[in-house]
Amino acid sequence: MLRLLCSIVLAVCAATAAAADRDPLVLRGEIDGSDHQRYREVPFTVPAGTARITVAFDYDGREDKTTIDLGLLGPDGFRGWSGGNKREFTVSAYDATPSYLPGALPAGEWRLLLGIPNIRAGASASYTAEVRFTPTGAEERLPPSLRPVLAEQARWYRGDLHMHSAHSDASCDSQDGERVPCPLFLTLQAAAEQGLDFVALTDHNTVSHLHDIRGLQPYFDRLLLIPGMEVTTFQGHANVFGLRAPLDFRIGDTVPDWNALLGEVQARGLLLSVNHPALPSDERCMGCGWTPKGGVDWSRIAAVEVVNGADAGTPVSGIPFWHAQLDAGHRLAGVGGSDNHDAKLTQSQFGRSRVGAPVTAVHAASLSQDAILDGIRAGRVFVDVEGSRDRVLDLVARYRATEVAMGGVLALPAGAEANFELRLAGVADARVEVLVDGEVAPLLADPVVRDTGQPLRWRWRSDGGRHWLRVDVRDADGRLLLVGNPVYINF
Repeated sequence: MLRLLCSIVLAVCAATAAAADRDPLVLRGEIDGSDHQRYREVPFTVPAGTARITVAFDYDGREDKTTIDLGLLGPDGFRGWSGGNKREFTVSAYDATPSYLPGALPAGEWRLLLGIPNIRAGASASYTAEVRFTPTGAEERLPPSLRPVLAEQARWYRGDLHMHSAHSDASCDSQDGERVPCPLFLTLQAAAEQGLDFVALTDHNTVSHLHDIRGLQPYFDRLLLIPGMEVTTFQGHANVFGLRAPLDFRIGDTVPDWNALLGEVQARGLLLSVNHPALPSDERCMGCGWTPKGGVDWSRIAAVEVVNGADAGTPVSGIPFWHAQLDAGHRLAGVGGSDNHDAKLTQSQFGRSRVGAPVTAVHAASLSQDAILDGIRAGRVFVDVEGSRDRVLDLVARYRATEVAMGGVLALPAGAEANFELRLAGVADARVEVLVDGEVAPLLADPVVRDTGQPLRWRWRSDGGRHWLRVDVRDADGRLLLVGNPVYINF
């Protein structure tokens, strides 16, 4: 008992010192037979300006049937109890590990609550708790344990970057056939059944879904859940990916303009993609089209949603808008998203798309949030319009010893020729369109895909100016199947 009290005093002193610079705080202590079926509190100090507390807890003595259960008490009382079922938990204002309550994290004394249902007479055991504090303003800098890596290899990963749930305006049929807010779990189950590798969950102007994501990610251990928000304004919509705290969407009111919002997005290391830019922005779809007042700094925007649901080939396709920005010299990844509002949909039609139609395929170093977002930033991305499981489009360009993939920049002096190579899968008998600055160019002697095992190759001569080249693939009836991203020349 004396050892326990001494360790608590030392832990409090250590907590105060470590909190000042946000170093991990390590709490150590011992229990003995006198603690059998008793509760002990281990205090620690949470510094002002803390956005997240993460605790990793372990103990020895299990071989002698010693058991220590775990809970958490804040200055205002109970914050959770996981007993013996979790060795690590996290608590923030907006999410928490199941068993724990999200909410404000007031500065001051907090306490780990230890329950000891069993320790034998004469036995002793040591415990260790590592406590990490994430400061306010750095919410996106999560401890490594909270950043899952579901696959280590570099390859194409397929996902859906735009979907909604009960946390905003999604609805689906209840068990009795009534339209009700659609649970997020159904969206993720549909994504898993479609064989997707990742999804971005982008409910309108809220982060209430962050708490659900925290609890659901361990179950969906083959499906990466990327937290997002559809910033829904009177001047256009945009998806922001990777956020762990709210982003003020009130442009023209508390947020002066889009550039102010983009500045915060950049400062927080987030990624923003403009959504469905060609939709009307009137009483038919209030604020849906891209109509920012005063212009925007495109260098702070990473992507444009060029395919939203089933809009490919319609008057509201985002592709012409994207092309106009590329012509203006902006490097923007073209991405897609289902904009699904009903997880139970199995077929897509204009205005109502199933989960995973379209697919955005990203070549990434791993299946992790950082790698997927880095892949989008790099632009090695294609959009599988119908949301297949196996179609692939990969374009590279070479000049002398330099090779770049989609999204890359190739310096090509006037008169020099670049060699392009296109690899495809799953699109036999389809037709390839090579676009130069948005116009179809006759660079292929035979644009029909005869054998997807053989790459298509062509040469292109530079005039020394700035250009962009990319590829679309269409079926025999002219329907768009795949949308490739550009290789940039002299950008």
